[in-house]
Amino acid sequence: MASREVGVLPADRRALLLATAAREFAAAGYERASLNRIIAECRMSKSSFYHYVDGKEALFDAVVDEVGRALAVDLAVPDPRGLTRGDFWERVGELVERIDRLGQQEGSYLALAQLFHLPDAPASPALVRTRAAMAAWLDGALAAGRAAGAVRDDLPPDLQARLAFAVLQAMDSWSVAHSDALGRAERERLVVAQVDALRRLLGADPA
Repeated sequence: MASREVGVLPADRRALLLATAAREFAAAGYERASLNRIIAECRMSKSSFYHYVDGKEALFDAVVDEVGRALAVDLAVPDPRGLTRGDFWERVGELVERIDRLGQQEGSYLALAQLFHLPDAPASPALVRTRAAMAAWLDGALAAGRAAGAVRDDLPPDLQARLAFAVLQAMDSWSVAHSDALGRAERERLVVAQVDALRRLLGADPA
């Protein structure tokens, strides 16, 4: 979990620490997040905490890395080329629905999403790696969609990817910020509307 690790934290306590830290960072922001609150909620001593974690930035990185990996497993992120098996946009819609559902079912996943939009987030290697992986997956998905005739091909691929990533970030930021205010039916309608907006922006014109 950290660069100065002298033991292995039991899996259940590690999961509790990461989930607690995710909530604290999401609620307070990085700079105002309190390690003391995290430590107290996990019923750890400071000396025990620092046996496993080098400090706040190391804990932030661990949250992004490990909660992110757990989300990817639960989400069963498809190979981008698999999106063309059947209706491309229907598959995209199913993926967005799963993301929304998992965010509501597991609080640490929703908190993780908030970390990507913190104005005071640190220069986190984990954030950089995760954003790069997301961008690479999106590039692959758009390429598969273009090859299948489901995504428009009249824009340079790199411009299309930058446009899509920016729009997805804006949608995610708004959805996360308003999550508590939206009921289940409202969230379901929003997911449909967001996928429809993406399709109108990126989809190929019907023949």
